[in-house]
Amino acid sequence: MSTSRRSFLGKLWTSLGIVALLQLMAGAAAFLRSGSREEFVPKKQPVHAGPINDFPPGSVTLIPAAHCYLSRLDNGGFLAISRKCTHLGCAVPWNAERRQFECPCHRSVFDRSGNVLKSPAPRALDLFPVRFEQQTVVIDVNQTIRRAAFEQAQLAFPEQYRS
Repeated sequence: MSTSRRSFLGKLWTSLGIVALLQLMAGAAAFLRSGSREEFVPKKQPVHAGPINDFPPGSVTLIPAAHCYLSRLDNGGFLAISRKCTHLGCAVPWNAERRQFECPCHRSVFDRSGNVLKSPAPRALDLFPVRFEQQTVVIDVNQTIRRAAFEQAQLAFPEQYRS
């Protein structure tokens, strides 16, 4: 039995259409299933930034292992401030001369507590929790604290500075 070219091409296009439809359905099913199961994300170890006394009040220190700056305010409180700008995620360097964080991408400016001084950043820089173990500053890099602005309650104080 001979098949005409027209009938062969018709069957070929129908087959290709069915294959494409099956691939589309499989992709949609995989997309819908992806949000329903938790994937394993390994936890990072807390970063031991150094002894409390290595960070004098009024200082801002880059902690590369935590991708943050450790800012110690004049009252002795600590903030671990994320380097990621809240505008578009650029790395924000500390300008020691002007005593502020300055985003090189779109010129947002933040004070040493991470508050926005100049837009377009919509909110303060994020924080990481800080705790103290045996007179050492420890930064929990597994938890990001999203905030609108600086509040005194965000400060972590070593035992000798608590009032």
